[in-house]
Amino acid sequence: MASSVTKDAPGTTGGPTFFGHPRGLATLFMTEMWERFSFYGLRALLVVYLVAGGPDAGEGGAGHQGGGLAMNLATATAIYSVYNAMVYLLTMPGGWLADRVWGPRKTVTVGSVIIMVGHLTLALPGEPTLYVGLAFVAIGSGLLKANISKMVGDLYNGPEDPRRDGGFTIFYIGINTGSFLAPLVIGSIGQTVNWHLGFGLAAVGMALGLVQFLIGSRHLDAKSSHVPAPLSAEERASWLRKGLLWVLAAVVFYGIVVGTGTFTLNWAMVPLTVLGLVIPIAVLVRIKRDKELTPSDQGRMTGYIWFFVAAAVFWMIYDQGASTVQAFGDAKTSTSVFGWHFPSTWFQSINPLFIILIAPLFASLWLALNRRSKEPTTTAKFAFGLVMTGLSFFVFVIPMGMASDGTKVSPMWLVLIFLMHTIAELCISPVGLSVTTKLAPAKYGSQLMGVWFLAVTAGDSVTGLLSIGGADLSTTGMVALEASLAVLAGFAVYMYRKKITSTMSEVQ
Repeated sequence: MASSVTKDAPGTTGGPTFFGHPRGLATLFMTEMWERFSFYGLRALLVVYLVAGGPDAGEGGAGHQGGGLAMNLATATAIYSVYNAMVYLLTMPGGWLADRVWGPRKTVTVGSVIIMVGHLTLALPGEPTLYVGLAFVAIGSGLLKANISKMVGDLYNGPEDPRRDGGFTIFYIGINTGSFLAPLVIGSIGQTVNWHLGFGLAAVGMALGLVQFLIGSRHLDAKSSHVPAPLSAEERASWLRKGLLWVLAAVVFYGIVVGTGTFTLNWAMVPLTVLGLVIPIAVLVRIKRDKELTPSDQGRMTGYIWFFVAAAVFWMIYDQGASTVQAFGDAKTSTSVFGWHFPSTWFQSINPLFIILIAPLFASLWLALNRRSKEPTTTAKFAFGLVMTGLSFFVFVIPMGMASDGTKVSPMWLVLIFLMHTIAELCISPVGLSVTTKLAPAKYGSQLMGVWFLAVTAGDSVTGLLSIGGADLSTTGMVALEASLAVLAGFAVYMYRKKITSTMSEVQ
């Protein structure tokens, strides 16, 4: 890491820098890398583990073991989608706790500990420990994600700092370094040796991330320890009472359901997916109607809603890379190259590998175009990303048709799909993180970053509801329908780009 540190780059306040960016970016880079190692290790294993031994399981590649939960693909997709939706839904209370109670730095520390507990729980065999472990990982991830991204934004000199998009893209490389290694290590051991040993290795990854964060936190901006709007004693008491009442209501309701013998998994999943759609809408409406916001802030929030909806459509398709696409890779794609066999979880390393290879080119491209005043607007980047996302699923239809007679298709089809996902992702995700920090009213600094992650919640909640409702997302008809939706959304953003940009004041 030392070789990448230089001195006094232009536009900094003095002292060491990290690839021309503030030194604190290195700390956040490494912390997020290890946290993503744990998160994406679980992501690579989850659907494969849920369907292993069931009717939709494949051979899984080299050394594939049994012992999974033998669920059908629709149920596994619903569980994965609900879990993923909750990870990002909980970024909202995570941002609120940072703004009102702990500050970003302490919130990230607490979240890291809870994530470790979740992975250790998953390391214990049994279906009940699966749900408890997923709940802990979701809660901890919600505390960590919004706040660590907020701290990246705090490292820069305001919205006009031209390094911001590049900084978030470098940060994204950290995310994807951990994401790339996780399926190769955690996926391989979990899929070929022991599922629960793989889940345990994810806990080790999070522990390394926590140690890195505690050691390097001195390089972070002072705002990372600041509580912007601390709760008064009266407010603390009020929130505590409300929280206890909601917990009591949930305990009584589900106690009755369980006691009457009518409980099924849908009693938990359906309310969560509905909340995943209702809460993002309610939060955006509440912020938009806040009378304390200036007219400029109100205009920026109007523009932000467009980006939010576009991102929800993107994530609805993108996150199926670890469910619908991964299941296809496990059951209907050859996991052999020149006679060498590999675990099917390795498919989950393709996208982060492309991110690592391509992201620096995008970061350099945005800066080079910015110097020439030719950088595409955020709306143009989003429109292109959505169209590319849709085209990736149109491509997916081709190998799905080829495999309909039982033929195992070439793994290069999945490589192409994930390459297209990568290009789309680089036009939407790091750019969306950056524009969120630019457009956020001061009152909602960490909370709006939580709102950005609610776009993932909304997209995954749609996928979850479709799966719970009996829609087969692995058919060519559904894949083509989703592809068409993304392409149309991309054209809509592009057609209304001038109107969207006009609401964003000086932020373009």
